[in-house]
Amino acid sequence: MPQYLILILFSAMSLGIYDVCKKAAVRDNSVMPALFLSNLSGTLFFVLIALIQGKFIEYATDFDGVRQFILIFFKACLVGMSWICVYYAMRELPISIASPIRATAPLWTFIGSLVIFHEIPTLIQGLAMLIIFTGYYLFSVIGKLEGINFTKHKGIRLIMLGTLLGSASALYDKYLLGVVQIPRNTLQFYFSVDLVFVLGIAYAIRYFLFKNRRPFEWRWSIAMTGILLIVADYLYFYAVSLPGTQIAILSLIRRSSCIITFLVGFSYFKDVNFKVKIASLLLIFAGVVLLALFK
Repeated sequence: MPQYLILILFSAMSLGIYDVCKKAAVRDNSVMPALFLSNLSGTLFFVLIALIQGKFIEYATDFDGVRQFILIFFKACLVGMSWICVYYAMRELPISIASPIRATAPLWTFIGSLVIFHEIPTLIQGLAMLIIFTGYYLFSVIGKLEGINFTKHKGIRLIMLGTLLGSASALYDKYLLGVVQIPRNTLQFYFSVDLVFVLGIAYAIRYFLFKNRRPFEWRWSIAMTGILLIVADYLYFYAVSLPGTQIAILSLIRRSSCIITFLVGFSYFKDVNFKVKIASLLLIFAGVVLLALFK
């Protein structure tokens, strides 16, 4: 088996477990301190690895002036807003509904690229979009059985907004890496550090200006959430850098992490309506496969 496939399999597993830890971190818990401490844990882990590898100075100095720093800080703000929405949504929704919705991020990135670059989708791409939206519709029907109205439920609105913001961040990444040409490791380093400040400010605002806060309980799943995301991203970027890597295959395997989350969610969180939800998930995943292979 090629080395890049081994790396991406572990990346997908890390992402799947990351989502499960995220749900465990925020279930019946205060969201903002969990989100802040999770990101802080991941950033400290990334910095520690950079120090061990002797790359800290390189990552910290390999950027071109204040403009690039501002561009990276904007990315941190964008992702920070996305994660705030997603974390609050994960607390309100069954993971077997939240995870498949998050898995459709490539669809919204694809639609965004159509709008920005005025590309016309092919017949297969149009079919893929239709399949994904059919999966969405089935989840809305299932949601009603569980008392979740897809047009009115706060958690659905938040997970959708978070997913759209995440897709916008993916498009912005292409600009930062392809047009501005910020080194990948430097981007990840400053983005991680900036995100600590962004989420720290959001947490302070939430703490001092809003009342009726839920009690916060420290859980080790909070730290593991941040660390697993760093590991998943590191393995993915490492796999991409290897010669002979097939990007389409990498993307598909990485997106299959939602299936791991889905199955573990049912066994650990005791979600219901397994058979109908797995059929809906497979529809969404089939659409994502078509988008990845025929883009």
